[in-house]
Amino acid sequence: MDISKVFLLEISWEVCRQIGGIYRVIRTKAPVISEYYKDNYCLIGPDIKGISDLEFEEIKPYGIYKDIIEDITKKGILIRFGKWLITGSPNVILIDFLAYFYKIQEYKYFFWKDHGIETPDEMWINDSVIFGYQAADVIESFTKILNKKPVIAHFHEWNVGSTIPILRKRNIPVKIVFTTHATLLGRYMASHVENIYEHIKYVNPYEEAKKYNIFSHYLIERAACYGAHIFTTVSEITAEETKYLLQKEVDFITPNGLNINRFVIAHEHQNLHGLYKSKIHQFVAGYFFPYYTFDLDKTLYFFTSGRYEFRNKGIDLFLDALPILNELLIENQIDINIVVFIITKTKTKGYRYDVLQNQFTYDELNHVCETIAEKIPHRLLNQIIESPEIHTNHLVDESEKMYLKRIYYSWKKEGFPSVVTHEMEYPDDIILSYIYKNNITNKKESKVKIIYHPDFLSSFGSIVKLDYLEFIRGCHLGIFPSYYEPWGYTPMECSAAGIPSITSDYTGFSLFLRKMLPEHEKYGLFILNRKNTSYIDCTKNLAEIMFQIARMNRRERIELRNRVESISEIFDWRNLIHYYFDAYQSAIQKV
Repeated sequence: MDISKVFLLEISWEVCRQIGGIYRVIRTKAPVISEYYKDNYCLIGPDIKGISDLEFEEIKPYGIYKDIIEDITKKGILIRFGKWLITGSPNVILIDFLAYFYKIQEYKYFFWKDHGIETPDEMWINDSVIFGYQAADVIESFTKILNKKPVIAHFHEWNVGSTIPILRKRNIPVKIVFTTHATLLGRYMASHVENIYEHIKYVNPYEEAKKYNIFSHYLIERAACYGAHIFTTVSEITAEETKYLLQKEVDFITPNGLNINRFVIAHEHQNLHGLYKSKIHQFVAGYFFPYYTFDLDKTLYFFTSGRYEFRNKGIDLFLDALPILNELLIENQIDINIVVFIITKTKTKGYRYDVLQNQFTYDELNHVCETIAEKIPHRLLNQIIESPEIHTNHLVDESEKMYLKRIYYSWKKEGFPSVVTHEMEYPDDIILSYIYKNNITNKKESKVKIIYHPDFLSSFGSIVKLDYLEFIRGCHLGIFPSYYEPWGYTPMECSAAGIPSITSDYTGFSLFLRKMLPEHEKYGLFILNRKNTSYIDCTKNLAEIMFQIARMNRRERIELRNRVESISEIFDWRNLIHYYFDAYQSAIQKV
């Protein structure tokens, strides 16, 4: 059967709203899916007021959607139909599921009666159950109006997977695909046990789920994977996880991709690197130079980013490797400074006053200098007209000199720049505490300096004045030594931006990379061996890889960036989407 003749529904908690990595998967995949399915493709997600609206445009239903939306609204379900404001503009239905919170006890009773799953009064569970029944009603309307046209419903993760047992109980004629990007139990266990992938082979998942107080969540996820006609996951490493923790073998592995066109612009990646690096230079100057200065032309920018999971994302290992890197630079007399960024999101009270003040004053100083510089050619011309003798003191008048001095003295500070850009909601923040424990305090003599930015970057909402993808283009190395990472988008994004990166052999991406590109280090994709390696040796090895990048000269770094960018097409959705199409084809053929 031609899958483009099938109607595809894709259901996720992260439609038109970013929470984690699944948002990247769906957001980047949707444009490619839309090319194949056109209007036979629709995404379904929750309507979160004030958040969904940032990426959603409501429109009047058209074509077959008129009848579908009419049938849905007859049931009393509150929905909005429109377009997701991304490339391809796919159709979206957002469900105002919280409008039905008054029915929560009825829904939970039937969820127990029909599926044997007790659901405690907990926000995640309540949201999942309410959405499950509403989404099932919406999908039922699609199958009714489309009549005998094959419909596939593709669910991502357990929180929308609650819909699957409801669909099966009602015998709704829809083919179901369920993808787990990481088991919920695995994510919890990884934060507390050593050697997670060996450990899971010997545990009782039911008892473990009770231990972490996620038993109902676990049962919903398990019901979803058993209720689906096709069960998929994103990597071999997560397939092992599902085998032991969900006690179910996956039918397909569907690796994640990127829309490379978003990154590659007429092979201008080197020019873009220089452009965005200069903007990072400006931020760093405003951040550090009130206290002391260093040569920005001899400064490299390393960074790590991702979900706020200290151990799972390898932030602990990264921070423990930085003092070793600092010693290597000093001992080998490498005339380079490294500014390290940690980009994640946690609760804060907003930017620190001193950080904001320093940036605003730097911007004012920069503006005044540019204004004076515009006048200098005219003043210089007038001097030459009057006399061949040039008096440089006359190029800047006394009032301008005084104003520059006032800005300068108000800008200069004693001590050291802060290691964090924000006032933290919780003073005992684990990342901040670890930075202080390792004595990474931004002293002048330190070769490695740090900026912890506990919020996502935005060109209009952060003082860095770059969005995330622009920021990584201006950096020199991305470092993601995860302990638990079912896939790992961050090194892929670096590759697409022409920036070398480090991942770990605990990531699903590393297994895919070794298979697709055996000579990955030649192309700036380094894999840190964490399996069967002591933590101390891992920190040393990570520091050594960072040191090797740091000691490269400018020409070598440019050549490496060129090689990185040259293989980015491997990760394009256009080359990887066939894995999903194979899964859909198999779902249609399933009896």
